[in-house]
Amino acid sequence: MDPLERHHLEITRRRFFGKSLQSICNGFGVAGLSSLVNAQPASAFGRVLNLNDTKGGPGAGALGAPHFAPKAKRIIYLHMEGAPSQIDLFDYKPSLRQRYNQDLPDSVRRGQRLTGMTSGQTRFPVAPSIFKFTQYKNNADGVWISELLPNLASVSDELCMIHSMQTDAINHEPGITFFQTGNEQPGRPAFGAWMSYGLGNSNADLPCFIVMIAQGTGNMQALSARFWGSGFLSSEHQGCKLRSGSDPVLYLHDPDGLKRDDRRKMLDVVEKLNEQEYEQSLDPEIRARISQAEMAFRMQMSVPELTDFTNEDAATLDMYGPDVRKPGTMAANCLLARRLAERGVRFIQLYQRGWDQHGNLPGEIRGQAKALDQPLAALIRDLRRRGLLDETLILWASEFGRTVYSQGTLTETNYGRDHHPRCFTVWMAGGGVKPGITYGKTDEYCYNIDENPVTVHDLHATMLHLMGLDHERLIYRHLGRDYRLTDVFGKVVPALIA
Repeated sequence: MDPLERHHLEITRRRFFGKSLQSICNGFGVAGLSSLVNAQPASAFGRVLNLNDTKGGPGAGALGAPHFAPKAKRIIYLHMEGAPSQIDLFDYKPSLRQRYNQDLPDSVRRGQRLTGMTSGQTRFPVAPSIFKFTQYKNNADGVWISELLPNLASVSDELCMIHSMQTDAINHEPGITFFQTGNEQPGRPAFGAWMSYGLGNSNADLPCFIVMIAQGTGNMQALSARFWGSGFLSSEHQGCKLRSGSDPVLYLHDPDGLKRDDRRKMLDVVEKLNEQEYEQSLDPEIRARISQAEMAFRMQMSVPELTDFTNEDAATLDMYGPDVRKPGTMAANCLLARRLAERGVRFIQLYQRGWDQHGNLPGEIRGQAKALDQPLAALIRDLRRRGLLDETLILWASEFGRTVYSQGTLTETNYGRDHHPRCFTVWMAGGGVKPGITYGKTDEYCYNIDENPVTVHDLHATMLHLMGLDHERLIYRHLGRDYRLTDVFGKVVPALIA
């Protein structure tokens, strides 16, 4: 075989295109690695790369800079997994007391599909909330809040309450997936991954997207790691889960006898091997692997400092409540969220499990609300007093709401509620939203929306807008199609923006 024939046989399609792009890819890779090496200390909380979000810089993401001046620099997203009852927390319906145990009219239900848990019921008895509500008029609209959340009520003037939220999903897995990724089907990047991809990191020593979970009580649905996954984006954009206990991140500590200098030398050798592999395969995930290894090395120093509350004063710890010293509680996670916010972390996701109350709702919701109420109010106050609330967008949401009718037996003191996607309440605070307002309205049964419906895509589009992003222009091409968080839907809701 002559040399020319051998040369033609050795040119595979992958190698041909790979070699054509190799110089370009190497240029991007070297630039990315040099930004990690050359970043300069700029904060007591880590090497802040891009605190000025209106300009591109070493920490900027694929966009280089936001599309326009942002109102918020970061997001704290609290997801109440299992779906709290909006009727028992925020959407006050006093007229339901006169309809106790009456069948929900067919004209209201309108043939809505039911879950398998209530599809066999012959009656749909109306179950008014047994909890007292108070209207707090120290804000624009006079927000109504249940007695279950007295501490949150004390900061009601910061809340932008949306009563007209709706979704397409009626079961937990697709419902949570929809809120996290903008699609009911698994495989899409999470909201936080989009933020990491588009805007990049703000702190060289901590991941851009961090997740924490409070276990709650009662009926707890599974939480899949794909809820904070990167989907078809590079794996460096996936959420980093902080665990409770002595090891917030698995395998972060070096084995006994291994010095930090030894770890550095080992990483340098592995990096060279990875670079050689990249030159052969041009697989971008190899570069992501290098980046993640470097981040893990820096996190060995930053995470222990982050999770050490000894430098917090007693008044701050007391503000978050007695559980703040117990890792993994909502109190501890809320304080960690504030500490992450002041360190410039872009997207902070908190889950609280246990809100799936199909039966014994009054008993179970009391415990859930108590675990949440004081820490959540403390988080808002703490961000406000530190000058961080105006640049931090807080979202409190769930995957759907709860039915006005009782699932199973109804008594005057006990009831359960099934899943309800047609209308429920979420709220936002800080980060450029109008404080102290209510938006949207449900009917007298809290079953359908009467005014200003808001879809999941609308909510995402509005949050992206507050982060300085046009949701129609935050795009990633995958398998020949342009993808975005809002898919081909969504519109910004101007009435929610200050």
